[in-house]
Amino acid sequence: MHYQGYFIDLDGTTYKGTTTIPAAARFVQRLQELNKKVMFVTNNSTRTPQFVANNLRQNHNITVDQSNIYTTALATADYLDQRANQAHRKVYVVGEIGLKNALLNVGFSFDEEQPDYVVVGLDSDVTYHKLELAVLAIRNGATFIGTNADSNLPNERGMVPGAGSLVKLVEYATQQKPVMVGKPEKIIMQMALKKLGLSKEQVVMVGDNYHTDIKAGINVGMDTLLVYTGLSKRNEVAHEEILPTYQVDTLDEWDLSKH
Repeated sequence: MHYQGYFIDLDGTTYKGTTTIPAAARFVQRLQELNKKVMFVTNNSTRTPQFVANNLRQNHNITVDQSNIYTTALATADYLDQRANQAHRKVYVVGEIGLKNALLNVGFSFDEEQPDYVVVGLDSDVTYHKLELAVLAIRNGATFIGTNADSNLPNERGMVPGAGSLVKLVEYATQQKPVMVGKPEKIIMQMALKKLGLSKEQVVMVGDNYHTDIKAGINVGMDTLLVYTGLSKRNEVAHEEILPTYQVDTLDEWDLSKH
């Protein structure tokens, strides 16, 4: 199978925090030389695509632009843009600039009092008041959307709370299950495929985390490539019911002449 497109995870696959994974840069360069379509698919909703592309270019030797970046912020905005009619485009957001920009760019306006949708993502400046407004709006009938279910995210201090921790708080207080957008859910994959203009059979999902990256591929019916440079470990993955389509220790092992 010769794939036309590659969805690639960021942290753990392309870099580890501020540390570059050299094989990832070589991998992306090989894909670009063969004119493969490359899209970095990330559960991080806080950064703009421009920021992510700049970081890859300046710090990790990967030359891409913002059109190669697909975040949960963009997926959330695209998903809501599809389902919201012109009369119901008010949203309340717990989140940062990446999420807010994405929603503004597809014509949503912000409303604390009577939003049609409440979107909860990662917000490093979250307050009780912000969460209070989210809970009250959902209990008042707004549709509850969560960007992603990650309980934690790694930084230099350790495993800090992720977006999923905030989503869970709002879920507990409203007793309502949110529509979840990010990996391992289908929505982000379906939106990314639409943006890339390829079918699921033409694309492979590349990631280091079985429970988010690989499960997302499996859930949408896409082939998957698990690389052991990040979170998942071979001995743990061996016990999973559905294995990744491919497994490699480093992306240097991926033979493009075969795939």
